[in-house]
Parts: sequence; C-alpha cells; structure tokens
Amino acid sequence: MYALTLTADLSGVTDLRPNDSEENPFYYMFKVECTSCREVHPNWVGVNRFESNNLSGSKGDANFVWKCKNCRRESSASIKSGPTPYIAQSPPKPQNLLTIECRGCEFTHFKAEGEWLATGEETGTKFMAIDLGENEWYDCDEKSSGEVSIKDIKWEVRRA
Repeated sequence: MYALTLTADLSGVTDLRPNDSEENPFYYMFKVECTSCREVHPNWVGVNRFESNNLSGSKGDANFVWKCKNCRRESSASIKSGPTPYIAQSPPKPQNLLTIECRGCEFTHFKAEGEWLATGEETGTKFMAIDLGENEWYDCDEKSSGEVSIKDIKWEVRRA
C-alpha cells in the first residue's frame, strides 16, 4: 500500500481536495515503475478512482492496469481510500490524500493536474477550479476582503 501525501502552506483556505466525482472524475497523474525489472513508464499515467479495468487471466479488476514493455509483466493499482481533504495547519504537516494498493508496480512521483477545490477558512467561501500546476495559487476571498493562498506545495508517494 502506498499513500499520496501533501504538505502545503494554506492561508485563509482549508479542505483542499481534488474536484473528484463520478460525474466529473479526477485523473491522478503518476510516474509508474515496474517492480520486477525497474523499468519506468516514459509518460505520466492517469488513474481515475471510478474507472475499472479487467486484469487478464483473472476475475479481478483495478483502477489502473499496465503491462511493462520491458519484462511483459502485468501490474495493477487501485485507489483504496480518498480523496481526503487537506486541512490547514500551522506549521504545515504532511497529510494523506489517497491510499493506493499497487501490485507489480510502484508509483514514484505525482503531478497535480486538473481542478482542485478549497473552502474559505473563516468565511466558508467555496473556491472552485484551483490550478496547482505551478505549485502555488493565490486569490481573494471577497467575503473577508483578504488574500488567500496555497503555496510551498510538496507531494510525496510513500509506503502507507
């Protein structure tokens, strides 16, 4: 089992989470490595927690199925829990967003693509379509007339 952890400095906002629903699924973008031969997939791969792919020669399924081009071994991964909102704290501490079960592969890096959501810490203002691609985000909370931000973002995929 692996966990995707986030550490970020949230100012004026809390409950940071991906915009992820069955009607609008979020694709979690990872670099993946085969645990048999250590071949790294050349591209970022997207994993959607609502998508189900059949495993060859099995009755099981997974959110992500990959056949390594080097050793031909089939690997799979499934999101077991999450997404859990990131709660603002001072100083910022790592928090698990997702728990992922990997079989035959390992997710090594995460890239924040897609839309994220957050809530005004004191006002409850809903912030939509947050882009974390630049590893920082700034906006204004009109209810409090103050600046809100997400910065010093660090992603880590580690054993859960």
